[in-house]
Amino acid sequence: MPAHDAAPIPDFLYGTAWKEDQTQALTELALRMGFRGIDTANQRRHYFEAGVGQGLAAAYRAGVVTRAGVFLQTKFTSQHGQDHRLPYDPAADLATQVAQSLASSLEHLATDHVDSYVLHGPASGHGWTDDDALAWAAMAKERDAGRTRFLGVSNVSLRHLEQMAATGAEAPAFVQNRCFARLGWDRDVRFFCRSRKIVYQGFSLLTANPEVLRHRLIAGIAARGKVTPAQIVFRFAQAVGMLPLTGTSDAEHMRQDLASRALALSDDEVRAIESLAG
Repeated sequence: MPAHDAAPIPDFLYGTAWKEDQTQALTELALRMGFRGIDTANQRRHYFEAGVGQGLAAAYRAGVVTRAGVFLQTKFTSQHGQDHRLPYDPAADLATQVAQSLASSLEHLATDHVDSYVLHGPASGHGWTDDDALAWAAMAKERDAGRTRFLGVSNVSLRHLEQMAATGAEAPAFVQNRCFARLGWDRDVRFFCRSRKIVYQGFSLLTANPEVLRHRLIAGIAARGKVTPAQIVFRFAQAVGMLPLTGTSDAEHMRQDLASRALALSDDEVRAIESLAG
């Protein structure tokens, strides 16, 4: 693989889904506020990847950051997750679609490589399929060619991961899932990842868990520390080994989210928050 000036894996990711015409401005703002990891996807239905590229370009021009200082993550989304605005030939085989999607992403992001290329979701909710294996093998070829540094999978169950491993497939560097407190903060998948040194990326930590943000335990910890409940949730996520995502469009919330990294939670507080699922 060609050598790149490699951005380190960040401890916080800024997510760019559902930003539409604000994507460019919010990507630039996130970088100005201090985020050094940007998550996107070549899925026009939910992301405006070209807008992310425009935001990056503006930040580069302004001297906020260089390409080598930003961890860029994008995704391959199969046809069932897309609308009519496809980044590949719908008649092509899966391997070709994977390559075409990444080539389109590199053009959108004005770079010769991304840092992480993620399978946006398996083809079936029931298990790891032959189509998933084909896509994963094609993604590995893109990595071997130097067009990405790492590979990941998203929106997966423990069954997906176990079946994937049983095929002898290369393990992902990242697993990215929506994380629900009522489901134990995705405990089974997190433990699988921890045992294999896979980095677990948690998204929708706030929007999926409104009951946690209102919970008296969280409110009490936040009040004692003079911080927000959202900051406590993000600090908890990091304390249990997650790489959290935030998609806030508010500059002050961006600042607060990043500041959560400096908060202190006791082991007892972490255990109490982890057990909120009941």
